[in-house]
Amino acid sequence: MITRLDRTIASLDERLLILAPPGVAIPDQFTTCEFDLDRHSALIQTIQRFRGSIYNQDGAIRDGHLSSDGRHLTPEDNHSWHLLLMNRDGSVRACTWYREYDNRVYFDQLRLKQCELARSEKWRDAFWRAVEGEIRVAREHNLRYAEVGGWAVSAESRCTGESLLLALATYGLGRIGGGVLGITTATVRHRSSTLLCRLGGRPLQIDDTVLPPYFDPHYDCVMEIVRFDSRRPDPRFSGLVQALHEKLLSIPVIARPYWPMMRSTGYGPGAQRVTSPGPVPELAA
Repeated sequence: MITRLDRTIASLDERLLILAPPGVAIPDQFTTCEFDLDRHSALIQTIQRFRGSIYNQDGAIRDGHLSSDGRHLTPEDNHSWHLLLMNRDGSVRACTWYREYDNRVYFDQLRLKQCELARSEKWRDAFWRAVEGEIRVAREHNLRYAEVGGWAVSAESRCTGESLLLALATYGLGRIGGGVLGITTATVRHRSSTLLCRLGGRPLQIDDTVLPPYFDPHYDCVMEIVRFDSRRPDPRFSGLVQALHEKLLSIPVIARPYWPMMRSTGYGPGAQRVTSPGPVPELAA
């Protein structure tokens, strides 16, 4: 499988897209940035529509949780990096968001504060201490902190090696700028949490106590909290993470125009403003 994934990574140039959060300076390591408001906005809507379709088909959300045009909306969409994997015909295969913080963040600023464990009389204190402990480790090692979510994978891609790519790509994205400690809530459905642990993730714990799985009534499924260190994937996948890290740097970042950032010469060597947006992928019928 690893050999097949190597070949897939080499062919990602026309199939993987990176969307930057609004108002964030693009790291110098990216070689090209396309500033295009219309394309960025259309792609965010594409992601939301795809995610809404997948979650609705899985029974994780009902029609009432979606917008009138079928989109799954979350506040993180406006503050996160997005990774979007497409078919060659322009339809969406998988997506995820990646929200990065500096290491001065605290628990109440994280999406995790909405987790059911934060409401549990039995587990909320241990949960808070475990997360704050992770942030403290990030601070001690001069790493950033990140939350990952919005995972959605098309049914035909779940049993392929490509289902691993976006998870591995978050490791590669986290390495840009020196590394992150990250955390995510992962569903037991489709063995997503098991997959993330296979790649190098670990259950969240405090001292010798592992935080348990929990039922999320909003998504009607059992969830687990998985943490990861972008510097330390499972050794079996280290080469793939490095290859993805290097590949990400050559893929154009699509960003909303932000004049102070565009005036700066520090947003990336060779970055350019693109006025012709090109085709925007939409969910296949």
